Amino acid sequence: MVHVAGAADLVERDVPQPKETQVVIAIKASSICGGDLHIYKGKHPSAPLPMALGHELAGEVISIGPKVDSVAVGDRVTVEPVIACGQCSPCRRGEYGYCDNLSFHYRLGQGALADFFVADQRYVYKLPVHLSYEAGAMIEPLAVAVHAVRRAKIGVGDKVAIIGAGPIGLLVTAVCKAAGAEEIIISDISDTRLEIASLMGATRTLNSRKKSVVEVVRERTGGRGVGKSFECVGSEETFAQSMQCLCKGGVATIVGIFEQPIIQIPVTMFVSQEITVQGSQGYCWDFETALRLTNVIELDRLVSHKFPLADVDKALKTALTPEEKPVKIVLKP
Repeated sequence: MVHVAGAADLVERDVPQPKETQVVIAIKASSICGGDLHIYKGKHPSAPLPMALGHELAGEVISIGPKVDSVAVGDRVTVEPVIACGQCSPCRRGEYGYCDNLSFHYRLGQGALADFFVADQRYVYKLPVHLSYEAGAMIEPLAVAVHAVRRAKIGVGDKVAIIGAGPIGLLVTAVCKAAGAEEIIISDISDTRLEIASLMGATRTLNSRKKSVVEVVRERTGGRGVGKSFECVGSEETFAQSMQCLCKGGVATIVGIFEQPIIQIPVTMFVSQEITVQGSQGYCWDFETALRLTNVIELDRLVSHKFPLADVDKALKTALTPEEKPVKIVLKP
């Protein structure tokens, strides 16, 4: 739980008995998300302090409600940490990602940086036997990447630019590769992350402190630009870059979380280049695809640090320290 910016602590609570369709999970691994870091700094635009932390987890089912029929005690599982009402018009259409009352467990007081987690069975998914608990905790961010790549309609032969090689940018890289993208150019300021990007499927990596991603994209495409780009940082500069990398008629998909609510962008490009800029948040029917993709995407490559749950504050500080070369930090209860 974060009560004040820059400090996280553990809070003791009783583990509740599961209701009719609920599942109680003993967490075996949880991972820190970029959104958690925005909360920790007190700068998340949609999660004011105090706030629980964590929504990426995997664990073992230890108790189930009387009407649960999709999982059993002892199953290894992960959780889609959304809460949709099921009653509004988008939910009735099956578009629960657009739910009028959409929320997340951590916003309602239940974080995944914990020992136990309770969720409705409809959001609980069994892990494939080949997947470690650490990798299972990363199904949630992989589903975020799947959703973004679907939104962008990436297909065979596409040329793609990805701004930011944090965990989401790396996973977007891997999913674009799996979707058939021919050219994947990714930029970041961390050479460590760029090395992982090459392993995840990037065809060209560049440190944006040394060379402009827009220049490299133009060089690689004969001056034309790519058809698709992804912004996976959350800053004014990278938003503009995601637009400037595009060819005429291109599509930029914005995935990063912006601590600064109002930014300036090169607005004339909308008209002169007829580009499209769209957002992508969370997931909707994307978890099963993410689980299938673990046959070709090695999630364990992203794990850079492991901490016991008791060291949660140290883990968060490490995630914010570039000298530690963090990529994905996993907590083990």
